[in-house]
Amino acid sequence: MRQKLIAGNWKMNCLKADGLALAKAVAEKTATAGDMPIEVLICPPMSLLGLVCDLPHAGLKIGSEDVAEAPKSFGAFTGDVSAEMVKDLGADYAIVGHSERRTLHGETDAVVKTKAENAIKAGLRAIICIGETEAERDEGRALDVVATQIKGSVPAIATAENCVIAYEPVWAIGTGKTPTVADVAEVHAAIRQELTDLLGADIANGMRVLYGGSVKPSNAKELLAVDNVDGALIGGASLKVEDFWAIAESQL
Repeated sequence: MRQKLIAGNWKMNCLKADGLALAKAVAEKTATAGDMPIEVLICPPMSLLGLVCDLPHAGLKIGSEDVAEAPKSFGAFTGDVSAEMVKDLGADYAIVGHSERRTLHGETDAVVKTKAENAIKAGLRAIICIGETEAERDEGRALDVVATQIKGSVPAIATAENCVIAYEPVWAIGTGKTPTVADVAEVHAAIRQELTDLLGADIANGMRVLYGGSVKPSNAKELLAVDNVDGALIGGASLKVEDFWAIAESQL
């Protein structure tokens, strides 16, 4: 059975004091909860990653919001932070290919695949983000877009142990809009099939597929009960410990 993963993507938010307070509050929740049937993850911005990793965080996983595409762990790549550096800080996961990276920074499927490979080779678990725009959904191309992104973004070395897929319809991120339960079920089933075609049934059946896009306490239980939804990648709600933990508690 695939273990649910509740992941918070803080994006470009939090200065030092607020970020550490938020991380400590979440860590206290996981420590108090003890042995949980789910996995809980927070991904702070790079400015806070090392500090958060150094906090006591029993039962809480830490991840980065990105890793460098650079082919080396070290070298003349000003401003980049390699996957090996992220791992050295104590992180467990790395998000790659988030729609904001794809749209604002022009990252292609090939770039995302390279970043995922870098993360996996460094010993991190890669969370590979995919998802269609509103225009692509309106044109009836959502499943085709997602299939293309999986083929182009998931590396051959991906396994259920080192890779997670996060489906985030771009039009639902931070907008308050969410697809219907039927829409989510349809896309996640298609993702599972595409992973089966790409990596084989054994790997595909074990790989977690998260849903992201305006996940909040009021809709978390319903969305996370959908077939082939193995957790959530949470944006805005992850910045409020009460909301984030309420989503996690919906799975306890």
